[in-house]
Order: sequence, then C-alpha cells, then structure tokens
Amino acid sequence: MSFIATPQTMHFPEALPLQSGASIRDYHLAYETYGTLDAARSNAVLVCHALNASHHVAGVYEGQPNSEGWWDNMVGPGKPVDTNRFFVIGVNNLGSCFGSTGPMHRNPDTGRIYGADFPVVTVEDWVNAQARLLDRLGIERLAAVLGGSLGGMQALSWSLQYPERVRHAVVVASAPNLTAENIAFNEVARRAIVTDPDFHGGHFYQYGVVPKRGLRIARMIGHITYLSDDVMNAKFGRQLRDRLEPKYSTQDIEFQIESYLRHQADKFSEYFDANTYLLITRALDYFDPARRHGGNLSLALAPATAKFLLVSFKTDWRFAPARSREIVKALLDNKRSVSYAEIDAPHGHDAFLLDDARYMSVMRSYFDSIAKELA
Repeated sequence: MSFIATPQTMHFPEALPLQSGASIRDYHLAYETYGTLDAARSNAVLVCHALNASHHVAGVYEGQPNSEGWWDNMVGPGKPVDTNRFFVIGVNNLGSCFGSTGPMHRNPDTGRIYGADFPVVTVEDWVNAQARLLDRLGIERLAAVLGGSLGGMQALSWSLQYPERVRHAVVVASAPNLTAENIAFNEVARRAIVTDPDFHGGHFYQYGVVPKRGLRIARMIGHITYLSDDVMNAKFGRQLRDRLEPKYSTQDIEFQIESYLRHQADKFSEYFDANTYLLITRALDYFDPARRHGGNLSLALAPATAKFLLVSFKTDWRFAPARSREIVKALLDNKRSVSYAEIDAPHGHDAFLLDDARYMSVMRSYFDSIAKELA
C-alpha cells in the first residue's frame, strides 16, 4: 500500500554558478520528502533521479491511484529504504520538465521562455543545486545519497564535491563516465530531435508545436538500450502483430516489438520536453571526474570519504558491470570502504528499477546497516 506524497517547491533568487561559466538565478526546485527527520538531523537520504524521472520517488498523489513514484518499490514504509527510519528527499533537477525550472520556463533576465537558451547543466551543477536545497532544509550531512544510472553519477559526484556531507554513497547501474558507444546513442537521439521540422531550433513553444516525431525516435533508441536481448526475445521474440503471416509491407507495424516501441514512444512524446532531453543527455556525456586527473580514476576519487555500495547487473550492456568495477577498484586504491554486488538479473539496465529479490535483499541489508549506525 503506497502512502500519499506531497510535491513541494523551493525558490532560489540568488544566482547558481554553472560549470559552463554561465549562471542561473531566480529558479525553482521541485522536491518531495518522505518520513521524518530525526532530532539530530542525521537520517536523511537523498535520492537522485535518472534521465526521464523526477522528484516523485515514492508514494501516490491524492486522488490519483496510478501515480506511484518511479522507485516506489524501493522507498517507503517497510521497504528497503524504509521511511519509518529514514527521511528521504527526492529533487527534480534543473533543466527537467517536471516542476523545477527548465527550458519551458521564463528567463527572468529577458522575460521570454528559455527554450534553447536554457544554460547547459552538468551533474556537478545538479549536485550544487541539491546542496543548496539541503542547506535550506537544515541538513548538514546525509546518511546516504542514492541513485541509479545518471542518478548514480550524481551520488558519486556528491562524494567528491561534498565529501564531508555524505556518510554513504549508493551507486546503482552506473559508470564513472560514458563510453563512446553511449555518447553515440545519445547523439543519434539528439539528432532525431533537432532535425524534426517542429523543433524550430529549440524555440518550438512560441510556435505552439512539439517535435513529437523526434522525441518518439529518441525514446525508441533509448528504450532498446535499456533492455537486454534476453528480455526482448522472451517478451516479444519474432511474434507478428495479430496475424500468423507477414503482410510484406515496409511501413506497417509488423512485429510485436515494433508495436511495443511505438507505444512507449507515443507515451513519452506526450509528457517529456525535447530541450530537456538534449540537456540531460549532454549532462550524461560530460560527466567524467577523471578528466581533470589525466584519466586516472583513482586520483579523481581520492577526495571521497564516504562508505560505498555499488550494484551492477550482468545483462546491463549500457552500464556494464565492468564500469562499476572500475569505480570499485579506484575506491579500493584509496583504501575506502566498498561493498559490491553484481546481480545476475535478466532485465538489462532497467533492472535497477525492478523487483529482483537478490537486488532488493542487497539494498535492504545495506540500509539496515546504515540505520544501525544511526541508532
């Protein structure tokens, strides 16, 4: 049974300097909290979201029975991240399209919708913005920062940017940077969007249109990379759609997998913002803490003082286990406390959102140990 979640918004009039050299001021961050902050303000857990998620991590909205948060199986009363013991915070990142200031909002300096003029943001910028929100909430140190995929990159970055503020960093299905193949997938998706005639250079809002064709293709590309070959074969195989024989058409939807991808793409194009997609995939591309250390990840992770849990999934070819092991090795080189679980789940990258019993057990056990530390 899910609890009722209440979205909140915090306004920040002061400018936030960005890694690009630009800044953003007079912005809002959407967030939600679950559970109760203890008297010592020591039991806070920050959950960082991935590409198309938001601050709505868990629970449902009142009067909306099918509005479960994106990690509702992980966070809540009696769940692995138990809100009876932890005060959990979800924050929507700057540039997103789910409540925080993003490309569809007005630039206070011009009075016009940002559109393509919204500044490029990075993982490090998001972490700095999250830190400001925690300051406002009176939370000096986190019991844990937790994230999967792009959220895991934020968790890792927290341990480097604010080492004194993080007791534990939980990095799930993530990587220390993107491979060239991953950057390539992101670039193809972005090209699909920017070449859509309805994109209008990113200023499509003023034309009253949405580049849905580009968004659909971008989502299809992304979705393929989130699933494993085994799952796609088990779920769809080579099944034709509603018939036994092919129609021998180059344009009709012939296979079940085609139908599934188009359905997912249509849904995505109805709720996601095209400029947000460009911004967030770019943030993924840019993340690389070792870049300033000549590619030496061990040197890059030296500032981290947190204890770590890393989790990977054997069938995740987009953020393969080898990438998590790179982080593990770099942390061990610095003699940090590291736990690592490599789960043999069939679901590909999406496994970090699903209910694999071994995965949930690892997460529950680790957060149980954090709760005992705080007791």
